[in-house]
Amino acid sequence: MEFRVLGPLEVLAGDFHIDIGGSRQRIVLASLLLEANRTVPISRLTDAIYGEDVPSTARAQTQICISALRRLFAMHGRPDLIITRAKGYALQVEQDVLDVHQFDDRVNRARQDHDLRHSEEAVRHYRSALSLWRAPALVDIDSLAVRAAVGRLDERRISVTEDCIDLELSLGHHRDLVAELVDLVAEHPLRERLRGQLMLALYRSGRQAEALEVYRAGRRSLVDELGIEPNEWLQQLEHGILTADESLRAPTVPRGSAVPAPAASDVDLTGPESSGPAPAAIRPVSIAPGMLPTDISDFTGRNAHITAVQEQLAQAQNDPERLAVPVVAIVGKPGVGKTTLAVHVAHKVAVDFADGQLFADLHGRGTQRIGPMQILERFLRTLGVPGTAMPDGLEERAELYRALLSDRRMLIVLDNVEGESQVLPLLPGHRNSAVLITSQSRLSGIPGVEHVDLDVFDSRQSVELLSRIVGTNRVSAEPAAATALAELCGHLPLALRIAGARMATRLNWGMDQLVERLHNETRRLDELKHGGMAIRASLSLAYDAIDDEAKRLFRLLAVVDFPAFSGWVGAALLDVSLPDAQDLLDELTDAQLVDATGTGFGMQSQYRFHDLIRIFARERLVEEEPVGNRNEALGRVLGGLLFLSSEAHQRIYGGGFLQLKSPAVRWTQPNNIVERIIAPPLPWFERERATILAGVRQAAQAGFVDLCWDLAITAVTLFELRFYLNDWRETHEIALAAVRRSGNRLGQAAVLYSIGALSMTEQRFADARRELESAIVLFRVVDNVQGVALSVRNLAFLDRMSGDFVEASRRYEQALKVFREQGDMVAAAYALHNLAQVRMECGSPEEAKRLLEEALDLSQRCGSRRVEAQVLHRIGSLHLQGGEAGEAAHVFDQALSAARDIGDTVGEAYALHGLGMAQLGAGAFEAASAALEKALDVATIAGEQLVEARVSLGLGELALAQNAPARAVGHLRRALDLFRRIRLPALEARAQALLADASAVAEQEIADSQRQGANDEGAAVTR
Repeated sequence: MEFRVLGPLEVLAGDFHIDIGGSRQRIVLASLLLEANRTVPISRLTDAIYGEDVPSTARAQTQICISALRRLFAMHGRPDLIITRAKGYALQVEQDVLDVHQFDDRVNRARQDHDLRHSEEAVRHYRSALSLWRAPALVDIDSLAVRAAVGRLDERRISVTEDCIDLELSLGHHRDLVAELVDLVAEHPLRERLRGQLMLALYRSGRQAEALEVYRAGRRSLVDELGIEPNEWLQQLEHGILTADESLRAPTVPRGSAVPAPAASDVDLTGPESSGPAPAAIRPVSIAPGMLPTDISDFTGRNAHITAVQEQLAQAQNDPERLAVPVVAIVGKPGVGKTTLAVHVAHKVAVDFADGQLFADLHGRGTQRIGPMQILERFLRTLGVPGTAMPDGLEERAELYRALLSDRRMLIVLDNVEGESQVLPLLPGHRNSAVLITSQSRLSGIPGVEHVDLDVFDSRQSVELLSRIVGTNRVSAEPAAATALAELCGHLPLALRIAGARMATRLNWGMDQLVERLHNETRRLDELKHGGMAIRASLSLAYDAIDDEAKRLFRLLAVVDFPAFSGWVGAALLDVSLPDAQDLLDELTDAQLVDATGTGFGMQSQYRFHDLIRIFARERLVEEEPVGNRNEALGRVLGGLLFLSSEAHQRIYGGGFLQLKSPAVRWTQPNNIVERIIAPPLPWFERERATILAGVRQAAQAGFVDLCWDLAITAVTLFELRFYLNDWRETHEIALAAVRRSGNRLGQAAVLYSIGALSMTEQRFADARRELESAIVLFRVVDNVQGVALSVRNLAFLDRMSGDFVEASRRYEQALKVFREQGDMVAAAYALHNLAQVRMECGSPEEAKRLLEEALDLSQRCGSRRVEAQVLHRIGSLHLQGGEAGEAAHVFDQALSAARDIGDTVGEAYALHGLGMAQLGAGAFEAASAALEKALDVATIAGEQLVEARVSLGLGELALAQNAPARAVGHLRRALDLFRRIRLPALEARAQALLADASAVAEQEIADSQRQGANDEGAAVTR
């Protein structure tokens, strides 16, 4: 298979263009291809599909798209292309099947030839690379996230084009390039390098006047649209053309010869961007103090934050009713760029504060923390107060400070503030002035403060900052390494600045060398150190400032490998109450050492580490926490996760039914706390889904075997209801390997039983039978009658599917006896309604009715809505079989409500199928069609082939009833194909019989139509 993203998205199998499907699947595939062979988090995929308006079903819909793509690739012999990773998915492709990889390879060859001065070969490779572009990258994909990502690809395309043209100009191909450059400049009018290349090509072609007009047109565009003059190097080029500078003459290079220099001429066409207007003159300190540190020349991004701060600072000016002093606090974690942003904004708004700017670093969380007394002394001296007139007390100094500022417009910038007490004495008394603060904590105790929260960069901004520090050419030469470097820096501006500074001082390094160094987590913080900048030092200040118990929680949080963690995790780590743990988590959040994810509130709040802070936490863990304490803490967390999962399962099924329990120790919590954590239970499972996946993996790695397998099979409550079959398979493969390594027979039996249930769900019935029979052998070895009964019950289902009703009845009755003895009423209800189905299929409706009434009573008494929905479906089928269509429709409607209440999509599809068939039986064809079409949509999205086949069969029957045999043939063929694929001979025979009838009627209609046409034609001739 071949994938193309350099233009409209295309997938080819040989010369055949594959239909990828709808827009969502195209967006998902495009996102995976843009990061081919790397993990793409599922959250990034949902953002790409939905943008900012993400529905609650986004995750499920995204996984449906992944499943659809997998099926599509499997049809073309590549079922392994998309693999599941811990945090998302990766599309694994070879180097030569993705056009962007081919583009990179050819560009790299061109640059190698260029370095070796094989100029003609370099041009050939450049042009070969550019020929792969059919249009702008992924031009047909309607997604803001994808468009943002492909912007980098389009930028690479134009940069490579410029490099190629530079080389061709150096070879004297200027006449051949003019037409292409005219089009490129028209497409990119503000791109000064292209404009310079066009000017040079025209001048060398003897078209001096046109070259100068190109300059003048470019200058007009820059002045009109950006308000800036052309860069100095472009101005020099214009001057050289005006004066017929000898250095601009075309070189005379024979074809095939080496070119000694990369540039097309002595004029540097890759010169620096304009530095912008010079800063305004600074007034004398005695009149207007200017204490701001210098602005950062390579300041990057943050446009929305700059606007927000400027607007807040200008509030008093724009609102005459406002009397309070504007106070803005920029808040964020260590190294996120708070000071850089504050200084940058302060310089931008300085013109609005004509009486000057004051600045102080309060060293908030450091050992050199400065109090307001010292700051006031410094400010008062700056404002002209001599030492002999300096007040002794804090209140007196604050009063004098406010008096001196009362008739001035001044900006006060307070950097690295720890708390409100440092700031309150430094606030001016009049709204003419404004205060800009940076802090790691939200300073809600300051009246009227407006907070601007600062987070890490996105990938584009990170690479842009690296480009500004290291140089565009070096970053462009290694785009993949630059992106990887940004990821390893966690997109933290301080880390990026350190990495960039190291690269800038090591001109002989490739960017991939630093990437390789940073890949080693144990040395990453050591590598992120340069001059006076160090990530570890910045984080240590925050860590040293928190309480001892918060420090212990911080380092113990590094024990767990969860992508995010809830408050109960902190409680389990420390073995304390949840409220106590949440207080400590709040302290860590205030210190910006952990981030609140914004999902869930109160006891359902979730938190996460920044990647570099997690590494720092692991260092503190190794240094300060004994190994025994670490293992005990991990055991409590995993035990707590199993306990809460079991409690959620019980609330879905009305008790501890249908469960196989291990002897693993649970870390329990009071029932009133549990209710608040896991209510409602299914959304709790969804919220903790990634935690469960990581918990199964970490339990296996740490040797907590019972916790591993028990957690895996308990999570099936979620996997089955939400159709997360990949998660089901992944967790059980990990658990099965763990129990086999340890020789844990109960665990092996339980996991094999659950894998058998997965195979049943996927309609791999032969695999399911083999796995269930193996589970029964092991359950009998460990004398676990519940496990044997659960496995026998599932074997009975397989017997029924294969048409062996006698054996199915025997097995259901065998399992039912055990469930009643064990007191598992939900399992008993499940067995009863399945046994009732066998009775219905064997022609004993009265016996089926009795069994179903008992099953419904048991499920309702236990509060198991899921089994209740299944029993109601069976009752509806019984009514339908007895010709009671109206009563059947009523019961199917109840089943539909129950399935939707618990989010059971497969149950919803079955209920809709039953409702449609009941309406068909009542002659309500339009209503039947709507219900069946909806059932088909739900079944197709869920990937449930059995119900899809049944619905297709029903649609065929409906079409026959509506005298539409041709339409019936299409539905029945689909049903027949599905029944054959999942090996259901009884249903296959029914579909075959109906198809034969429909085909005969359709053929007769065609023959009648042809005969009528011939008769009409003959009559016309006679006339």
